[in-house]
Amino acid sequence: MAINSNHTAEDLNEVKCAIVEKNVTKERAEFLKNILEYNKFTVVIAASAPPKIKAPVASSSEATPVEEVTPLAIVEPSSFTVGVTDLMFNPINAIFGRLLKTPNGHIVTLAYWNQKESVSNDEIPYFESKK
Repeated sequence: MAINSNHTAEDLNEVKCAIVEKNVTKERAEFLKNILEYNKFTVVIAASAPPKIKAPVASSSEATPVEEVTPLAIVEPSSFTVGVTDLMFNPINAIFGRLLKTPNGHIVTLAYWNQKESVSNDEIPYFESKK
């Protein structure tokens, strides 16, 4: 367990990993995987746990019949957790420390990381960029 939420680590597919992002779509996971693998990180992507659903609470005065349980169909996961095997990795430090590069040679900016821009414009500081 991490001291704070900035350095979380978990086992993904039985490999200890620093968590990059949780509950992301398949497309987002592929985007992050491409950036991180280009920067020579070993990436592990695992299906996120399905959300917990609260069961309805039946009062003791109501008699409800027991319903048959049908087997669940195999469902493709809708969200994923992305991690890297380098336990010292922190995405916030990597972005603002300008440690990651895009395949075309630019530095990964916050807007590019969040997929708000399709091309990383690293000449303009993040605090001067238009929101």
